Amino acid sequence: MRTYQDVYPSQPLLRSADLTRPRAADLLSLEYFEADPAQMETNVFAQHHVLLNLKEGPQRVENERDGERRDFIFEKDEIVVTPAGVRSGWRWFVRSKCIVITLDPAKLERFAQSEVGVVLTGTQLQNLPQFKDPDICQAGTMLRDALAAGGVGAEVMFDALARVFLVKLIQKYADRSEEEIRFSARFTAAHYKRVLDYVSAHFGDAITLEALAGEAGISPSHFSRLFKETLGKSPMQFVTGYRVEQSLKHLADPALTLSDIALACGFSDQAHFNRVFRRHQGETPGAYRQSLGV
Repeated sequence: MRTYQDVYPSQPLLRSADLTRPRAADLLSLEYFEADPAQMETNVFAQHHVLLNLKEGPQRVENERDGERRDFIFEKDEIVVTPAGVRSGWRWFVRSKCIVITLDPAKLERFAQSEVGVVLTGTQLQNLPQFKDPDICQAGTMLRDALAAGGVGAEVMFDALARVFLVKLIQKYADRSEEEIRFSARFTAAHYKRVLDYVSAHFGDAITLEALAGEAGISPSHFSRLFKETLGKSPMQFVTGYRVEQSLKHLADPALTLSDIALACGFSDQAHFNRVFRRHQGETPGAYRQSLGV
């Protein structure tokens, strides 16, 4: 059976398959398109697809789903969820600007069970021909931006953001109870971005759980629980991982000593830096620097 990528009439500007070490490959794949007016004939795919519309201003779109043709106006931040097995085709009349997320049903089911504690039904995702969701679109945009940024640490960031996107998708569109959906709405992609921006600006300083929770506007106890549910790690574990990722960039600069890098990245001293780095990377900072030929 062909894949969505086989039949799309243009090449993506960005795709997660180009990552050299795609740690998120078992979670999802992402393509970002800005495609001229075109048409995709109806096909049935074995994967789920989530299309996120990023284009400013309304646009006319046709979408055929299991024999029913819809001619509608597509607005910014609207999404279309097409579960595996649904026959779907598209036609668009102006240049598009969209993200396509592809999900393997078996991998999604395993992720939902092991990481979110949810047993998905046979349908897994709701069949949503058109639905406005700025939160999911922002989570997808953050994924795209992490992919576009490239450089050291891009793959780790993409992996973390892929988890955010998937958990939010499962929380909103999988077959879950209303109580669970109301609970998940307390931690949005906007919350996560504020926390990420704070960590990015202050990773060299002392960071407390209270400060992170304050950025999200959530009590520390609830913030810690919601954050771990979404990313699979505690807020402070995330901060430590971010510091290690930043240290990788500094280790490529021969003008900086290990002690300089330790302090710049928020570690208490070089010994602390050595312990944490080795736990995360499997080698010492010095050994990593030697492997770079610095």
